[in-house]
Amino acid sequence: MVKIRLRRMGAKKQPSYRVVVADSRSPRDGRFLEIIGHYNPRTEPAVVNIQEDRVLHWLSEGAQMTEPVERLLKNLGTLERFARLKEGADLVELLAEAEATREKRVEETQAKPAKAGAKKTKKRAAVKEETTEAKAETEAVPEIEDTSAEAPEIEASETGASETEGAEIEASAKVIEEVTEDAAESSSEDDKS
Repeated sequence: MVKIRLRRMGAKKQPSYRVVVADSRSPRDGRFLEIIGHYNPRTEPAVVNIQEDRVLHWLSEGAQMTEPVERLLKNLGTLERFARLKEGADLVELLAEAEATREKRVEETQAKPAKAGAKKTKKRAAVKEETTEAKAETEAVPEIEDTSAEAPEIEASETGASETEGAEIEASAKVIEEVTEDAAESSSEDDKS
């Protein structure tokens, strides 16, 4: 029995296929009668190039298709054209129709990468805009210096505060010093015992 099936090509973990006509007893990648097309599922969209006249010839001779090839031919419309050929449609008209649909598919596949590239460009622009906004926000926030150690040395005239506020600041600085000294003494006493 003659089968139309896929023959695996390509490197390890990078499959591409030839659509071949082979004896069903031959191994998958073994001897074949004729190469009638190519199929690359790794591209987006998948590339399918099949000689439709040869497919119609082999189907009319009684060749059977494997399930993956049948799905490919159904998506291409070849099976529909084969059914019309069996009903008596003209082969030349069917082949002209197949060529027209193949050209239309090629145009669509060439247009799709441009659309995908446009989407990527928009995403990149949006990400870039977000990062520039984030940078602008971080630059707008003024840096706060740690002046806690310098607080007792600040005079009221430097802060622009009134004299009473300056006196309050100095008093609180003295209280902080006393508390830290008391804490240091109590910790040293705890260490001794």
